[in-house]
Amino acid sequence: MATEVIMPKAGVDMTEGQIVQWNKKVGEFVKEGEILLEIMTDKVSMELEAEEDGYLIAILKGDGETVPVTEVIGYLGAEGESIDTAAASAPVVAADGQSVSAPTTPSADTVAEVAAKKKPLADNEYDIVVVGGGPAGYYAAIRGAQLGGKIAIVEKTEFGGTCLNKGCIPTKTYLKNAEILNGLKIAAGRGINLASTNYTIDMDKTVDFKNSVVKTLTGGVRGLLKANKVEIINGFGQVNPDKTVVIGDRVIKGRNIILATGSKVSRINIPGIDSQLVLTSDDILDLREIPQSLAVIGGGVVGVELGLVYASYGTEVTVIEMADRIIPAMDKEVSLELQRILSKKHGMKFLTSTSLSEIVENGNQLTLKLADGQEVVAEKALLSIGRVPQLDGLENLGLELDRGRIKVNAYQETSIPGIYAPGDVNGTKMLAHAAYRMGEIAAENALRDKKRKAYLDCTPAAVYTHPEVAMVGLTEEQAREQYGDILVGKNSFTGNGRAIASNEAEGFVKVISEPKYHEILGVHIIGPAAAEIINEAATIMEMELTVDEVIQSIHGHPTFSEVFYEAVLDTIGEAIHNPPKRK
Repeated sequence: MATEVIMPKAGVDMTEGQIVQWNKKVGEFVKEGEILLEIMTDKVSMELEAEEDGYLIAILKGDGETVPVTEVIGYLGAEGESIDTAAASAPVVAADGQSVSAPTTPSADTVAEVAAKKKPLADNEYDIVVVGGGPAGYYAAIRGAQLGGKIAIVEKTEFGGTCLNKGCIPTKTYLKNAEILNGLKIAAGRGINLASTNYTIDMDKTVDFKNSVVKTLTGGVRGLLKANKVEIINGFGQVNPDKTVVIGDRVIKGRNIILATGSKVSRINIPGIDSQLVLTSDDILDLREIPQSLAVIGGGVVGVELGLVYASYGTEVTVIEMADRIIPAMDKEVSLELQRILSKKHGMKFLTSTSLSEIVENGNQLTLKLADGQEVVAEKALLSIGRVPQLDGLENLGLELDRGRIKVNAYQETSIPGIYAPGDVNGTKMLAHAAYRMGEIAAENALRDKKRKAYLDCTPAAVYTHPEVAMVGLTEEQAREQYGDILVGKNSFTGNGRAIASNEAEGFVKVISEPKYHEILGVHIIGPAAAEIINEAATIMEMELTVDEVIQSIHGHPTFSEVFYEAVLDTIGEAIHNPPKRK
């Protein structure tokens, strides 16, 4: 199917653009990312890249023509492919060099229209069977129902997946406790004299409260599914190549299958790892006692967050990380600053550039032996080295895998047509909000003839420590590697009015831009409300706004987000609250 080439909306004020020149001729092959044509607006000149491999099969608007934004200007497709010319009259240059009529862009078929072309569904047959009720699964099921499909969802335990039951939500509940405890420590300095500075932590109530939060949210998901008339089937689903799903003694069939089986805790095979004193991130969330000491195996997001929780409870926490710094996927400067603050302010100890070789259990404590000869003694250990796709029930399919992850294309479709695999199971971006988008895309592509791609480059990510960390796009290291010369703007929370007033004047915002068009390539934040501010940055990047356009906005005062605005200004040397840059 031919792919449209459209005049992009390269800014909020852009209404039209002029085609300077096409760099390819009709009939020529174009690789994804190759420059297809150059355009010019009243603000900027830019190059338009091909979004996928294909042949330039038609040019609708030629060199020198001015075209409104979002209008189709050409088509990419397969070699020799023709395009629908029935519904429009504008001249088009086709692959054979002849003038034909310009196609109109057909709207996506509704599910009802698509269904009318197919045979009726049998009683045990569905437009989509979704296997797994986590973020990707329940989102796909509800989106499919919104589109008018007959949908069933199979879940063996509880809806909400890892995020609601064992991940995002329970950890944030515990991190709020850590935030409250931190507030108690600084209360006196703010003039709040508590009757007593002594407090105790009732872990039974802590766990019970966490469970009540989880129950509220998982019950809400189940209610949404019912409200959208999605059939809920509880049990373990075995999926077969003929798109049947066996749940106990029941067999159902989907015209499409969405595999949203999520992920499970990753494990390492070393002596002593099976000790009952070694807990996974699933186990520790139900721990009803506070250990005096805790060794965290893995300095990723989960390990650092849960390590901070127990450090705030008074536990002696040591984090062991193979890389040279914690959360190595984040921007290096931010990573090192977080490590410094957690060490200095919260007393956490970090052993980096080393690995675990053996665990020895001695009565009620563990000795963790490291590859560099060091030893860590602790009452409990937390194994948090990441997660891997959950493939149980999918063994019969023979799907194409990539390092244990289900391989999918941009449409979230697997190597078997009509079977999709959004979310953690494909390992692309193991984040709940990325899974939401992938689930939505999978459902739409399963039910509609017009295919939609999943664009995940501007997916934000956050670490809910104190201070918070958040990021979107390229790190400084990645940007320098890809672009060479870049612009880097920074602004610190140490001078921000609200941050100072809130006792949260730590950290900074870093904005990375390329120098030619001032497109924003990445934003990295360590400081208060980072997980909220990053959504603004992600939206700006998704809309492809430039630095020059962002600085036309006005940010409220006093707010934490002013630091982001100042960092954007700093990329071009115009930050008001930064000292002048040295020439």
